[in-house]
Amino acid sequence: MDFLNQLVSDVNGVLWGVFFLIPLLCGTGIFYTIKLRFVQVRKFGLAARFLLGGASLFGKRADKSGMSSFQALATAVAAQVGTGNVAGTATALVAGGPGSLFWLWVAAFFGMATIFAEAVLAQTYRTKDEQGRVLGGPAYYITLGMGEKWRPLAVFFSIAIIIALGCIGNMVQSNSIAHAMQTAFNVPAAVSGVVCAVLAGLVFFGGVGRLASVTEKIVPFMAAIYLIGGLWVIGAHITEVIPAFRLIFVAAFDPEAVMGGALGLTVAKAMQFGVARGLFSNEAGMGSTPHAHAVARVEHPAEQGLVAMFGVFTTVVIVTFTGIVILVTGVLDFKTTGIELTQHAYTVGLGSFGMAFVAVCLFFFAFSTIMGWYFFGEQNVRFLFRSRGVLAYRVIVCAFIVTGAMLKVDFVWSLADLFNGLMVLPNLVALVALHKVVGESLEDFEKKLDHYEERKSENIDDRMQRL
Repeated sequence: MDFLNQLVSDVNGVLWGVFFLIPLLCGTGIFYTIKLRFVQVRKFGLAARFLLGGASLFGKRADKSGMSSFQALATAVAAQVGTGNVAGTATALVAGGPGSLFWLWVAAFFGMATIFAEAVLAQTYRTKDEQGRVLGGPAYYITLGMGEKWRPLAVFFSIAIIIALGCIGNMVQSNSIAHAMQTAFNVPAAVSGVVCAVLAGLVFFGGVGRLASVTEKIVPFMAAIYLIGGLWVIGAHITEVIPAFRLIFVAAFDPEAVMGGALGLTVAKAMQFGVARGLFSNEAGMGSTPHAHAVARVEHPAEQGLVAMFGVFTTVVIVTFTGIVILVTGVLDFKTTGIELTQHAYTVGLGSFGMAFVAVCLFFFAFSTIMGWYFFGEQNVRFLFRSRGVLAYRVIVCAFIVTGAMLKVDFVWSLADLFNGLMVLPNLVALVALHKVVGESLEDFEKKLDHYEERKSENIDDRMQRL
């Protein structure tokens, strides 16, 4: 087992290293940022209007025809905001220093353009199954956009994401929940696993309608609770906020100047761990979130592309709060890492309540990720087996949730990273191959938007003349 664990770790070191997936994902983001003329900046205000205009905790129930734009975003964010935002940020700060947070922001900025493209393609090439259910995602835009000759690539993607997210990924999420509950409240791991599986099963077997209904409520709630707790800690250490930001920017370009040379921190390390953690946390380019955006009921694909950018923006806000809390509380000692470091920071900031606070937040983050990742996997089960494999998939995922809670999952985490990396490759191929479709969609949307604004202006002028 040690040999296998080391082998997978070595492969991941190359796959997620500075010479393979990291430059490929960042390069794709930079390419789309330039091609779409910095859409994440130009259209950010419009994206906010679309998001706020459709936001509701009690939207129309989703069905086989799809879900609202906000419900689709909530489902995507449910998957994006997971344990990586709480534990992964701490790991990046320890491995790459405070400067890694700056490079995480850079990765997220370009990732917003990538996720815009993914959502547009998911909307453009979505389809329906034999029951009239809307389906979409990378497997669909590979086969429908690039042609049936590329179907083996789509099949490879589907298998990889089912294993990476639906099975192994959900196992480690339930393990995170069990560990946090046991540490904070002394709840046995088996109990946490069974309870988590039962709650998840109730959502799974309720179909897309119940899943959308749960995510549109739980995502705003969990984000608000975590940010309120973070604001409380930051407010209590307000004098340390400016020094913390100064530390981030200086350490991003000259780590030795602020951290000392003994730690071995370099710009390359800060960049590697910041970018890698940013890509993991926002999932831009990984091919996961397009499954949610594909089923959104919108008038134009680019509209959902704009809304999708807020998924990345949300992860950046939550990750930043985690990082700032760790820095202002002064707990970054490079000895502890992961969830223990985050819990330590909130214990300093919130007292004895801090550990319980992080455990509760982690439960919501991990549980919402389980729901999102399950849905992404189900879309690919339907791609491979149609409706025949869905029931078996639901039972298998619930079994993985229970099993994961009771295991030590270091090796399982490594396997999840491996399959995450493997599923990125087919998606990046499709994103590059179909770039013209994305560009034309945005151009068409902007022309229609300009026409709408002209008509709106003309109507106002007519009304003014009549007055």
